[in-house]
Amino acid sequence: MGDKPIWEQIGSSFVQHYYQLFDTDRTQLGAIYIDASCLTWEGQQFQGKAAIVEKLSTLPFTKIAHSITAQDHQPTPDSCILSMVVGQLKADDDPVIGFHQCFILKNINDAWVCTNDMFRLALHNFG
Repeated sequence: MGDKPIWEQIGSSFVQHYYQLFDTDRTQLGAIYIDASCLTWEGQQFQGKAAIVEKLSTLPFTKIAHSITAQDHQPTPDSCILSMVVGQLKADDDPVIGFHQCFILKNINDAWVCTNDMFRLALHNFG
């Protein structure tokens, strides 16, 4: 991992941490957001740590497993990191489905937090 640029190391570590928390205890995701964070989940917008955690922890499934197919990370001109994730998820007994998720990570007080998060299932037949 040492030969990768620092933004790729940070982005990859964040992605691993995020999905581990999401798959085991979504209520713990509050630690990665701040009050100014924004989430767009399937077109619905949420702002603030409390609203985001409430949305994520009340999603209508009891167990979920994510499998990451690919991830890309870029530094931004304002010293943030843009991360894009493509993968598959399995919720409860539903079929496996693809998803896309983008994050903007910002270093605040020596901790990387998620300021922006956008999620979509890879569906092509919605109206």
